[in-house]
Amino acid sequence: MRAGAKAVVAAVAATVLGGAGYAAYAWVDDVGRSTRREAAPARTGPPTAPEVERAARDFLAAWSRGDVEEAAGLTDNAPAASAALTGYRDDAHVRKATFRQGAATGTEVPFTVTAEIAYKGHATTWTYPSKLGVVRGRTSGRALVDWRPAVLHPRLTAGETLTTGPALGSAVAVTDRAGKPLDATAYPSLAGILPELRKRFGEKAVDGRPRVEVRAERPGGGGGQGAAAGRESSAGQGSEKVLHVVAEGGKAVIRTTLDAAAQRAAEAAVAARNEASVVAVRPSTGEILAVADSGARRAGFNAALLGRTAPGSTMKIVTAALLLERGRARPDLPLPCPRYATYGKQFHNVERSENPGATFAQDFAASCNTAFVSLAGRIADDDLAAEARDVFGIGGEDWQTGVTTFDGRIPPDTGAGKAAAMIGQGTVQMNPLTMASIAATVRDGAFRQPHLVDPERFGLQQAHAARPLPPAVARQLRGMMRLTAVSGTGRAAMSGLGGDIGAKTGSAEIDGQPQPNGWFAAYRDDMAAAAVVPRGGHGGDTAGPVVAAVLRTG
Repeated sequence: MRAGAKAVVAAVAATVLGGAGYAAYAWVDDVGRSTRREAAPARTGPPTAPEVERAARDFLAAWSRGDVEEAAGLTDNAPAASAALTGYRDDAHVRKATFRQGAATGTEVPFTVTAEIAYKGHATTWTYPSKLGVVRGRTSGRALVDWRPAVLHPRLTAGETLTTGPALGSAVAVTDRAGKPLDATAYPSLAGILPELRKRFGEKAVDGRPRVEVRAERPGGGGGQGAAAGRESSAGQGSEKVLHVVAEGGKAVIRTTLDAAAQRAAEAAVAARNEASVVAVRPSTGEILAVADSGARRAGFNAALLGRTAPGSTMKIVTAALLLERGRARPDLPLPCPRYATYGKQFHNVERSENPGATFAQDFAASCNTAFVSLAGRIADDDLAAEARDVFGIGGEDWQTGVTTFDGRIPPDTGAGKAAAMIGQGTVQMNPLTMASIAATVRDGAFRQPHLVDPERFGLQQAHAARPLPPAVARQLRGMMRLTAVSGTGRAAMSGLGGDIGAKTGSAEIDGQPQPNGWFAAYRDDMAAAAVVPRGGHGGDTAGPVVAAVLRTG
């Protein structure tokens, strides 16, 4: 094999030397440096057979020698050819290339490439067929190689380059916590999550040496850890084409914290509605057990993790924790629920309800807005934001879950804005992930940052809250959430669920919407979940059943 390759190179080199006088003359004539008084007229018409054969041979000889600039100068697009040939050497890691030229058919010349690839201790010989076309230069009249990316490899198209590197796409398996395979066909809400996990953790997931491939890629679409999303596999999907395997490598598996049964239930629950999102977490560890969004595959946006919208009265969990910690309220003390309350502006309850003889616990269970607003003057403008950050881990923008997430925003506010934030309106922005985490913090007593993969193995820096809930406050909050689940606005959704349960409903009014967004956050033993149904109305009626369906798998 090596002797044959050397013979081909020698033959090509000899031909180049034999034609040197013609090539030099033609170039001097083209640029007008001839010592003759008149330059020979540029040739016109299609290249002749000898010109085609010679142009191809000269180009392949220069390429084989590694003389990128000379080879590029023998094409009709020297800049593009130079960049591509340089990438062939540097990005595809081709140490040496030799060529066997075939007989031309018209202006098309087939040839066989034998490329020696060396990448981080891996070496291979890659042989494949290709072809090139020869055209006449528009101004010079010279026979030139018609430059196309397909000259490098017949499967390359415009905008693509050849890259050699570790395989981080479909070759990396993603499983649930028990090792069950996860794919977007069975779990459509994971359509964007699985590629991102492969992209971020593909190399760390490899058991042994990584699989190394030569791929056709578009700039920014692959190479290194970017080779995750969308690779061409046996299914024929993706924007990357694997052209050659340099080394098979070891098995690569990313084991997530997801639970296949909970994920299946979550998918079914959100699929029953035009729009719905839900997340479930394990309070004792922060492990994410399920993520589902009805529009994740259709819209390419997973609102369960990335949504930014007002959470309505589910935010009262944080507000109640603040009021209890500061001694501004107690579950058993009276706190009237009037029809209206004014703090900067007038606030009302859903359906203008009222209960003059209510206690704070009853206000919470009935989701009374006006009772909470009546206490706005008893807390400082930044107290709610501090409580969310220091106890519930919300607002620091430092969560590392394993994929891109929005981790909640509760900015300090004044006047009516502060009162609105206390009931989950105004500038407060949350999603099912953050609300599930808030419910989990109440259940466990301390914040544990949600995550999709093992933080230690995959190098995730976990966020921490400054302090846990005071034990007495945690007990009071759990009692109020249980009251909501058993006899308050969450009783219908939580009906039939045993164990240690708690819930909070929410209806978030959004400008321009005829119906508010329905929210529900709850826990059952060591599982917490939250859901939102846009334009769903009462959270207990719409988001509640979504959460309950997931909690039943716990």
